[in-house]
Amino acid sequence: MNQDQLKQDVARAAIDHIAPKLNKDSVLGIGTGSTANFFIDMLAELKGDFAAAVASSDASAQRLKSQGIEVLDLNEVNELVAYIDGTDESNAQLALIKGGGAALTREKIVRAVAREFICIADESKWVKVLGRFPLPVEVIPMARSYVSRELVKLGGDPVYREGVTTDNGNVIVDVHNLSIVNPKELELQINQITGVVANGLFAHMGADVLLLGRPDGVETIYPN
Repeated sequence: MNQDQLKQDVARAAIDHIAPKLNKDSVLGIGTGSTANFFIDMLAELKGDFAAAVASSDASAQRLKSQGIEVLDLNEVNELVAYIDGTDESNAQLALIKGGGAALTREKIVRAVAREFICIADESKWVKVLGRFPLPVEVIPMARSYVSRELVKLGGDPVYREGVTTDNGNVIVDVHNLSIVNPKELELQINQITGVVANGLFAHMGADVLLLGRPDGVETIYPN
């Protein structure tokens, strides 16, 4: 079974998970990336069962609209029934690294408004210790060099993601060679660096449930 099939399986599991919770007034938060795209395409089956969606990126918003799903600005919404998105890594506590698609700040904002975060991923994203995937940090452009020097002090090897501008007009620095044994502490430390907009650690607001695609089926995991 290839990776795309596993992603499709977890997207289907997320549809099954969310369907009973929807009503005509429900608004969903939708993330960004290849796994989220599979979910968006399947969500079209339920578009008569909920009101609208909020997207964490312009790309996801366009994909939702192409499926006939109304997209709202988050400022128009008080609460989201759920936020459904993929991840780049997850540990057993369902602390995550996200931001491979450079949408981490908007993803964090959408997650903050959601009652439940349903994370969907294939088994390659499951790790014992976060940090194998480089940690994305969104940075105000003029602060890129300063922030990178501060990230070195935290033990990382920062690399500027050239040619990438976020939907917010900022840049991404990917921090390599981290072994993140205390994700909550590191999330706070990086956020305190002047010039950082947000970092890709979702530890203080991690996933509430992880639907993990494996060759023998989708495993439902709650934080331990």
